[in-house]
Amino acid sequence: MKKINDYRKLFEATPTSTLADLKTTYRNFMKAYHPDKFQDEAEKANAEEKSREMIEAYHFLVSIAPETIEGLMPEFKETIMASNISDYQWKGLVLEITFLNGSSYEFFNVPKNTYIKLVNSDSPARFAKRHIYNEFSFRKLSNVEMA
Repeated sequence: MKKINDYRKLFEATPTSTLADLKTTYRNFMKAYHPDKFQDEAEKANAEEKSREMIEAYHFLVSIAPETIEGLMPEFKETIMASNISDYQWKGLVLEITFLNGSSYEFFNVPKNTYIKLVNSDSPARFAKRHIYNEFSFRKLSNVEMA
């Protein structure tokens, strides 16, 4: 996915970069480009834009880092085993699945034909267990408690 690659280039990170590596790069960047360091309005605006992009990239990369995924795995497995799918939508190689317990996950690089098979399956939950959950990298989006 282009977004992942762009963010990794920005951080000079690899798929196996640790959270400590990401944090170090983020802190060094913010020290150099913090908007409060600049007096000129044009430079300050440029620094603010770069900072926003860096913050977004940092949070995204942390959410897909191997350490984060490993920590989420017990909760993810419980969700896919105990809760059914309430909604799903495909946005150009990104499949967002929302579960009845309120959890939402994004799965990356999901081809359109896989999404079409999910839509046309008799049981989307069973299809996802067999063909999506263990095949594509993911990140947790939210966990809104359902009343």
